[in-house]
Amino acid sequence: MDATAGSPPARTAAPTTTPGTVVKRHSIATRLTHWVGALAMLVLVMSGLEIFNAAPYLDASDLSSPAHRIFAIGSETLLGTAHGTTQIFGWHFDTTHLLGVTDNGQGGEAERAFPGWSTFPGYQDLADGRRWHLFFGWVLTIAGTIYLFFGALRKEIPLIVVRPSDFPKMLPMQLYYMGLRKEPPVHGKYNPLQKAGYTLILFGLVPFVILTGLALSPGVDAIAAPLTTLLGGRQFARTWHFVAMIGLIVFTLGHVGLVLGTGVINNMRAMTLGTYRLGKNEGTGK
Repeated sequence: MDATAGSPPARTAAPTTTPGTVVKRHSIATRLTHWVGALAMLVLVMSGLEIFNAAPYLDASDLSSPAHRIFAIGSETLLGTAHGTTQIFGWHFDTTHLLGVTDNGQGGEAERAFPGWSTFPGYQDLADGRRWHLFFGWVLTIAGTIYLFFGALRKEIPLIVVRPSDFPKMLPMQLYYMGLRKEPPVHGKYNPLQKAGYTLILFGLVPFVILTGLALSPGVDAIAAPLTTLLGGRQFARTWHFVAMIGLIVFTLGHVGLVLGTGVINNMRAMTLGTYRLGKNEGTGK
């Protein structure tokens, strides 16, 4: 008698498909919300820098306090010439033409924290910066909600959530990215590092950015003061918001780098037309 009779079938780490197979990768909803979200993120960062220029410092305090300043961009005049300066935890650096004294967005230079090419709008206007920031904050929130809604309908959300079984595969995947391993570990639609990144961003960093942004609003502070208090006050919330923005920028740069390094045509086709050519040890499931 076969000893395996009646036993449940063995479970593999992830459903695999023949390398080179072209599969449907992303739905229309995923593709649209991805690009809308990318545009929103770009404008949010640039308009956020525009807002930061109006008060170019961060304090580890519940109130504005030079004694608790951890980051500041400014300028000073030496021998009749303005020099840009940047302070990080008490260390001072000359950042002329980069930060502090730089492009004013109108063809010249001025004493401003971030240059005009990095802000939206390019000229210094706090009111316009706030309008664009608020508008695209809603755009990003709506796009993210639509993505999660249709992802839940299509049962795709579990595919991007990191699982305990993914952790042993993270180092081999990193070694593959670094060119120290010939093949990636067996995985589904998303590899373990992708799932870790998406889980952190979608369910950690983005909600945190939204909460810290709300805590900066005087209107929200008036009706939900405990939120601002929990974050350490409005100045601390501002610091957390800025740090979270840096985290999103780092993730985005890493994401773009991997897109370029792992087959830009294949990856771009997946996010525009929806089809994707599978590589070695790739599947379409979890």
